[in-house]
Amino acid sequence: MPWTMDDYPSSLKNLDKVVRKKTIDIANSMIDEGYKEDQAIPIATSQAKEWYNNAGHREINEYEKNGKPSERSEAGRKHESNPERLREAEQVVAHEGGWAVKSNNAKRPSDVFDEKDDAIKRGREIANNKGTKLTIYKQDGSVQEEQLY
Repeated sequence: MPWTMDDYPSSLKNLDKVVRKKTIDIANSMIDEGYKEDQAIPIATSQAKEWYNNAGHREINEYEKNGKPSERSEAGRKHESNPERLREAEQVVAHEGGWAVKSNNAKRPSDVFDEKDDAIKRGREIANNKGTKLTIYKQDGSVQEEQLY
């Protein structure tokens, strides 16, 4: 069952609102990928807390304003699975006065950082976990470096 900020497991009730929001996003994605709810919640909670501890103030504020937990689709139907997103390469690109980490075909970045080195570190972590490629771009949009994981 996909969760929202209004309907989520009671184990999330004491989390900071932004951490809860990120946890719900991650858990919903994991369930769409085939994880069981009892597996997804602790993993998503851990990852959301780690994200919060490593994210900059701008990234947290951006997520708090614009990020949203996946909403239930019609009549509570499960979201369509999107396993191809796991095979997409990651990118580090210039983004509104900072640097963003995003999948090749994603509309929005998964993370935004003030410092490029922080974005590269996160991009490497994601690409390594997915076993894909990381492309790091310069401010002018040209390729700085590519790495395969």
